[in-house]
Amino acid sequence: MITATYKKYILNFKNPSGTSRGILKTKETWFIILEENGKKGIGETGLFRGLSIDDVTNYEEKLIWVCQNINLGLEKLLSEVIDFPSIQFGLEQAFLSLKSKTQFELFPSEFTEGKDVISINGLIWMGEKEFMKKQIKEKLETGFSCIKMKIGAINFDEEIALLKSIRKEFSSKEIELRVDANGAFTPENALEKLKVLSSLEIHSIEQPIKQGQVQEMAELCAKTPLPIALDEELIGVFSSKEKKKIIEEIKPQYIILKPSLIGGFAGSKEWIKFAEENNCGWWITSALESNVGLSAIAQFTYTLKNNLPQGLGTGGLFINNFESPLQVKNGHLQYNPALKWDFNL
Repeated sequence: MITATYKKYILNFKNPSGTSRGILKTKETWFIILEENGKKGIGETGLFRGLSIDDVTNYEEKLIWVCQNINLGLEKLLSEVIDFPSIQFGLEQAFLSLKSKTQFELFPSEFTEGKDVISINGLIWMGEKEFMKKQIKEKLETGFSCIKMKIGAINFDEEIALLKSIRKEFSSKEIELRVDANGAFTPENALEKLKVLSSLEIHSIEQPIKQGQVQEMAELCAKTPLPIALDEELIGVFSSKEKKKIIEEIKPQYIILKPSLIGGFAGSKEWIKFAEENNCGWWITSALESNVGLSAIAQFTYTLKNNLPQGLGTGGLFINNFESPLQVKNGHLQYNPALKWDFNL
């Protein structure tokens, strides 16, 4: 007989972080804790206010219901919370954690043994030009060869000037540049802006226009001079039929998978299946989870053997994150088994 409880935890940012959803100072998250025969299983349900489709008033009620009905088993529970992707993700982790030899080693591999690493991009947060410039310098100095810059917050010309300054020093062979527009462009001006960006040998642009404009995005993907990656477009799409339709209609060059936002591991695998059937590339990104969720995503990602840099470098953003074996070194995420977990709620 499994018993389940949940707890809320507030993560505090080291520095207020600029996103398309404003400046973030804190990030709330929840943990599902399972117990059976003296063993514990832990899973993080990484709700992202303003972005998650399950950012709804009855979120905690749903968590209470899940805990009360935990003995329905994982498969049944996942189908009952299909419109709560972050809870699906937390449940998958918690059940894997309960079965695992060690609480946080969900997918044992050469990664969790510390024998292999995951290539990641360095994330540049939105902000004033000098602040963004400082971040770029730090990322380059710490060995990143792939940088992802969020654009759409300051003047487009200033953002182009920043990107140009990187390209002056580093060719596309030395530094891969990705940009994330978070839907900042309009269908009318997007193509023109993509042309300007393509002259700087940008690897890809995430979500150039707001999600939900399927026809406009499909046109853009057909005409674009640089690869387009869908991100927010995947949020809130629950059925296999709808997922397949989005990939086939838009024909993006890439999709970006955030397990907390798209139904965990199972949801991510389904998107990958449709992407690969349509010659569409993909990579995986965390969505401001604590080290518990980040570690789960990283371990899962490693098993998929995707050689592109992944978006998993968010563990160092919080002052009160949980101590874990995760380390970022030379543009790679590694799991150091010599370091111990310290998970105290």
